[in-house]
Amino acid sequence: MNILLAGGGTGGHIFPLLAVAESIREQQAESSCRFVCSTRPLDAEILTREGEAFDAIPARPFGLRPRTLVRFILGWGGAMRSARSIICAHSPRVIITSGGFVSAPVVQAARREHVPIVAVNLDAVAGKANRWIARHADVCVSTTVAEWDKVPAHWQRIAPIVRRSMRTSCDPKEARRALGLDPEMKTLLVTGGSQGAQSLNGEIAWMVRHHPEYFAGWQVLHQCGGDAEQTKMLRAVYERAEVPAVIVPFIDDMANAWAAADLAVSRAGAGAVAEVRASCTPTMFMPYPFHRDGHQRQNCAYLCNWEDAAVDCVEGGEVTWSLKSIEAEQAFMDIEDDFEPLLTSDGDRQSMRDNLKKLGPVDGADAVARIALERARKE
Repeated sequence: MNILLAGGGTGGHIFPLLAVAESIREQQAESSCRFVCSTRPLDAEILTREGEAFDAIPARPFGLRPRTLVRFILGWGGAMRSARSIICAHSPRVIITSGGFVSAPVVQAARREHVPIVAVNLDAVAGKANRWIARHADVCVSTTVAEWDKVPAHWQRIAPIVRRSMRTSCDPKEARRALGLDPEMKTLLVTGGSQGAQSLNGEIAWMVRHHPEYFAGWQVLHQCGGDAEQTKMLRAVYERAEVPAVIVPFIDDMANAWAAADLAVSRAGAGAVAEVRASCTPTMFMPYPFHRDGHQRQNCAYLCNWEDAAVDCVEGGEVTWSLKSIEAEQAFMDIEDDFEPLLTSDGDRQSMRDNLKKLGPVDGADAVARIALERARKE
């Protein structure tokens, strides 16, 4: 039973599909899963490391800016032809998509070839591609929707999607040791997602530079993205403040990273929110503030506003930072009111952890696998 899983461009689209593929193989061992991703190097890096078979298509993101729109239009035909060729070569019984610009041409090709589609909506506010895909999918599932009463009847609600390793308890000390950290020290995890987040890096660097006393007794695991110059500057900031830190462009082992953390500062992509819930890690979310639909703030709203299981910190504005700007105390929002109590109060962190534990299992990958396999068996 061949199954295609389509999505890419960011780790946030690929990792949920990897979780679904794990569940498919557990539920039906003879299934064959193959991925369709973008031509961005990150996609190939992740899927190669995971040992997954994949094909890349020349899909381009949609946008209204003239250059982006022209690239999308010029690339659409080639992306769809590539997707159709992949479908014809592998004859999948079903296609599972995680949304985004890779999924759209795959769905269009699947319609031409009459292959059923299971669409997975990850964000609380569905993007342009997912709204279009949902109209053509046989089944659409979503982990969270901001206004659930307004979605079409064929949408189904599921729990968050995480990898199997995230659903297995890890000893915090062993996790820290595996990541090169001091197993006995309290640990702060800072992550801006698979590609890092420049402004988040800058905000934390400002805090380390000006309030190193907050970090007494703490060490930091900081995933900063692939910018070599920014990585160098971050190391200099931590070293000057004498705050122990491991700074890496990308964390392969997020299960151990979350397990190691007593506290996290994170963007609020759907994958990060799901991992916070799975690991029960007290977290200060800093949602990316420049999406028009504000979907990252909506992603974490139920944890922050309804469950008292996390904190949502509003980011001030777009910043370009350097070591010089930090020294000059420029351009950074004051996050002390949210950040300092979380570092200094064991009780506040424990309360958040307890509230996260009440939210139930994060077995959305099993649900998607079950739905996809049932649909495939009908073919």
